[in-house]
Amino acid sequence: MKKTEKYLYKPSVNKENDFAMWMAFPGIYSFSMSSLGYLWMFKTIDSLSDINIERICLDTEKTVYNVSDIKLFGFSFSFDTDFLTIFSMLEKYNIALKSKEREKFPLVFAGGPVVTANPEPYKEFFDFFIIGDGEDINLQVVRVCKENQHRSKEEILKLLSDIEGVYVPSFPKEVNKLTKKLDECIYTPILSDNAFFKNTFIIEMARGCYNRCGFCLASYLNLPLRCVPYEDLIKIIDTGLNYTNKIALLGAQISAHPKFHEVCRYIYDKIKSGQEIEMSVSSLRVDAVTDDVIKTLTAAGQKNSTLAIEAGSERLRKVINKNLTEEQIFNAVKIARENGLKGLKFYGMIGLPTETQEDLAATVELAKKIKKDNKGFDISFGFSSFVPKPHTPFQWCGRENTKSLEGKSSFLKKELHKLGITCHVSSIKWDYWQAVLSRGDDSLNDFVLDVYKLGGKLGAFKSAARKNNIATDRFAAENYTFDTNLPWDFIKIQPGKDFLIKENKRLLT
Repeated sequence: MKKTEKYLYKPSVNKENDFAMWMAFPGIYSFSMSSLGYLWMFKTIDSLSDINIERICLDTEKTVYNVSDIKLFGFSFSFDTDFLTIFSMLEKYNIALKSKEREKFPLVFAGGPVVTANPEPYKEFFDFFIIGDGEDINLQVVRVCKENQHRSKEEILKLLSDIEGVYVPSFPKEVNKLTKKLDECIYTPILSDNAFFKNTFIIEMARGCYNRCGFCLASYLNLPLRCVPYEDLIKIIDTGLNYTNKIALLGAQISAHPKFHEVCRYIYDKIKSGQEIEMSVSSLRVDAVTDDVIKTLTAAGQKNSTLAIEAGSERLRKVINKNLTEEQIFNAVKIARENGLKGLKFYGMIGLPTETQEDLAATVELAKKIKKDNKGFDISFGFSSFVPKPHTPFQWCGRENTKSLEGKSSFLKKELHKLGITCHVSSIKWDYWQAVLSRGDDSLNDFVLDVYKLGGKLGAFKSAARKNNIATDRFAAENYTFDTNLPWDFIKIQPGKDFLIKENKRLLT
C-alpha cells in the first residue's frame, strides 16, 4: 500500500495462500489512479481472502512479488496503441510476448473496450481475453485458475473457454459479450494525492448511451443504457464526501439519467449550505444543458465544459444519428454563459460518411455565429477524424484518404483561426493506423510485434506494414459489403449484426 493512497474499503491482509497475480495498467501510476474501471477490478479481486493481487504500472520500480510467483498477469486494454506499453511491460519482467513461447505461468490476459470489440490483431500474445463487462467474470476466472493451478496450461485454458464471456484463441468459438446489470454503483475505491485527478472520487452514474451515433463504439459496446438508482447514487456521493471534497460524475450519457437534475440539485444544496465541493462531469449533451445543471457546475468550481456536436451541419448530424438543431446548440451556449461558465469546447469529427465541403463550411459558420453572439466567452473546437469501429452501423464504411483529410484539417484550422477560435485536430496519420488496428484481423499479429520492435512511432507502422506485406488500406479505407466476413463476427453483441445493417441503410441511404 503506497503512502499517498487512501483505501475506501478494507483490503484483505495477511493472506496466506499460494496464488498471486498482477493487475497491470499500461501507463504511468498517476493515470492508473484515475482509471475507475481498472481500480474497481483490482478492488473486487483484492477483497478475496485467498488471492494475493498487486497493481503494477509502466513506471513501477519495485514489486511485492517476484514474477516467478505470479500465476495471472492481467492488462487493461483501452486504447488501440496500448499494445506498445503492454509489450514493454512483459519484456520488463522477461516474459515472452507470444503465448506459444511461454510456459504455464503466468497466464497473460486482457480486457477492455479494444479487445472486447476486436481482439484478433493481438490474439497470439494473450492466453485469453475478457469480452465485455468484467466485474463478475474476473472473479470467476481467478477462481478457476486458482483451483486448477496444478493442471496443465492447456487444461486450464480449456476450462476458461467454457466460461461465458471468455475468449481463448487456442479454443476458438462464438463468444457472447457480457453485459452487467448495474446493481451496484462503481466508484473510486482508492484515492491518491498522486493521481492525475488528485484525490478525486469518481462515480459511474450510468453505463451506455441510448443515442446510438452511427460511428460510436462506446455507445454500441455498452448497450443498453443502464442507470444507477438515485438512492444508491446519493449514498455513494455522501460516502465519497467523507474522504474528499472532489467528485466527478462519469458516464457516456450521464444527463440521460432519469434523476440527473435531482442529483445536481442535491449537490447544489450542499454547496449552498456551506459544504465545499468541487465537481466535474465527463461531458454534457447539448439538449441537457439547463440552468440548474450549469449553476451546480459553476457553484462546484467548474469553469469550462465540453459539448459533443460531432458535425457542423444539421444534415450530417442526422446522418450520424446525432439529432441536434442549431437552435439547441445556440440555446445551450446561452444558458452556459448566463449561468457562470467561462467557456465551452465543442467536439466534432471530420471525414464522417457522406461529408462534403459544405458540411465543413457549416461548421465554420456555426462557430462564427456562436463567437459573434457570445462576446468574451471562451470558444474552442476539437476534432478527430472518423475511424470505422467494429459493432457499429458504420463498421462497413472505409476511411477517407489521408491527403483529403489533412486538407479538411487545414481548412478548419485556418478558418477558425481567422475567427480567433482555438482549434485542435488529432493526427490524421495516427488515426489512419488506429483504423487499421480497429478493423484488423489475425494477419496483423506479426505486424504489431514489428511495430513494437521498430520503436512504435509512425515510421515503425509503415516499415512493419512493408515488412509483413500488409495492404493496410484493406482495413482502413475499404468499404465492405454487408456479406463480408468480418474478423470480429464471432463476438456476439446485442443488438446484433442484422440491426446494424438496418441502421446503416437507414442512416446512409
